[in-house]
Amino acid sequence: MNNSPIGMLDSGIGGLSVWKEVKRLLPNESIVYFGDGKNCPYGGRPADEIRGFVVEAVERLLERGAKLIVLACNTATAAAVEYLRDNYDIPFVGMEPAVKPAALTSKSGVVGILATKCSLEGDLFQKTAAKYSDKVNILTAVGESFVEIVEKSQEETAEALEKVRIVVEPLVEAGVDKIVLGCTHYPFLEANMRKVIGDRDVEIIDPAHAVAERVRFLLNENDIAAEESHVADYEFISAATEDYVEKLLKKSSVIG
Repeated sequence: MNNSPIGMLDSGIGGLSVWKEVKRLLPNESIVYFGDGKNCPYGGRPADEIRGFVVEAVERLLERGAKLIVLACNTATAAAVEYLRDNYDIPFVGMEPAVKPAALTSKSGVVGILATKCSLEGDLFQKTAAKYSDKVNILTAVGESFVEIVEKSQEETAEALEKVRIVVEPLVEAGVDKIVLGCTHYPFLEANMRKVIGDRDVEIIDPAHAVAERVRFLLNENDIAAEESHVADYEFISAATEDYVEKLLKKSSVIG
């Protein structure tokens, strides 16, 4: 048993979609959430630069006593997870687009993946997609401006809906029956996606629950789960200003 916190990091607000699932599944686990904010978005940056940001975040979380760290960011995972596993002696849980469940359950044979440019070009996605490319046609799209919209809390604006329409409509027109969310910011725009999809038979797949299940498995496997009687504590830190920490707190209170 270990009552130290789980560490979680993201370029900004997006990872709160994963934080919510981990909190729900593991209510007695404390969580320290690092939302960079200062360097967000990560998606268009070089991989080595992103890796540097991630290492800084990991060091901050380790200072808080993190016993396991979740990279609640697909771009950070693509750029840094292997490096972290090679250089740190704690478990890391990463994100990757849920290609497998989408491919195995698709009826139309066409699957859409929404992610950042860095994630789509990363080895992790490329290898996973290659495994299932003979079973389904995998279409990819970058959620242009999606991260910025979420960071500005503009999800409910007409501009946000139009940005989502520009990206999602071509996928639906191409026959996808599964759309995989490959960035943790994107679930905050799911309501807009559903408006674009309308009554067409398209499932949106968010891997956050599967990630939470993986966290639970690794806590138990490494015998570092919190005591059942432990009262969880939630802390938010950032590389940005205190105003950004307040922003994280506000968003977490709305969704959590």
